[in-house]
Amino acid sequence: MTLTIGTGPLSETAAGTFNFTPDPPGRVLFLDPLPYRVRAFIGGEIVLDSDRASLLHEGGYLPVFYAPVADFCADLLEPSDTVTHCPFKGDARYWSVRAGDRVADDVMWAYPEPIDSAAFLAPLAALAFDRVDRWLAEEAEIVGHARDPYHRIDLFPTTRHVVVSLDGTVLADSSSSVMLCEAGLPRRFYLPADSLTAAMVDGTGKETICAYKGVAAYRSARVGSDVVEDVAWSYAEPEPGMETIRDRLAFFDEKVDVDLDGVRQERPRTRWS
Repeated sequence: MTLTIGTGPLSETAAGTFNFTPDPPGRVLFLDPLPYRVRAFIGGEIVLDSDRASLLHEGGYLPVFYAPVADFCADLLEPSDTVTHCPFKGDARYWSVRAGDRVADDVMWAYPEPIDSAAFLAPLAALAFDRVDRWLAEEAEIVGHARDPYHRIDLFPTTRHVVVSLDGTVLADSSSSVMLCEAGLPRRFYLPADSLTAAMVDGTGKETICAYKGVAAYRSARVGSDVVEDVAWSYAEPEPGMETIRDRLAFFDEKVDVDLDGVRQERPRTRWS
């Protein structure tokens, strides 16, 4: 996520400044070898087992595991007639996986004849992350998406006065929050549960998975007679290293007003705006 998404240096909306302009902006390809073994399971069968895997970083996309075609289980693969075209990589050909009672159509792809600037992809193939039943890095479960080794999260306890409101209705007020700074994303303030006002109500049951923080559950807010759905989230069981934000609530600063030490903050512009 760090390099290619949000305000990462290889994204289309990079926050920093280069002394050159990537051409085309945001669509650089970077294939980065991984030091660990990667395995992927579908229908209880191992589809991929490789200690030669790499991450492909591509502007605007989460990183994707690529590995030598020889490291995939050929007995489970069925060629597909599907072909797609990418102007930055070439024509992709697809395979389905039949494992046990599971059939995953067009779940694997490769670029056997990539364009010249992506020639390094020729011996490699990839799997659609969210259509694989289980991913392991060595013996550790990978959830949500492949982890970017350049991704960083810093947690800073802060006593700065944070007030969150929407259309004049205060949703939270705290001088004891945790500022979470995540590479490529806006900073977030995680506020304690006792700082929330009665305007905060239960959410719609929505959950999302972050590979770095865990499973997020969402909350809504009542503003006047309206309910603004899924405006904030929390982690009841955060990933190791993220325990500081357990049960604290963070808001989409793109959708609410945040006053920091009495100064109204500009709403960030992201895909959640």
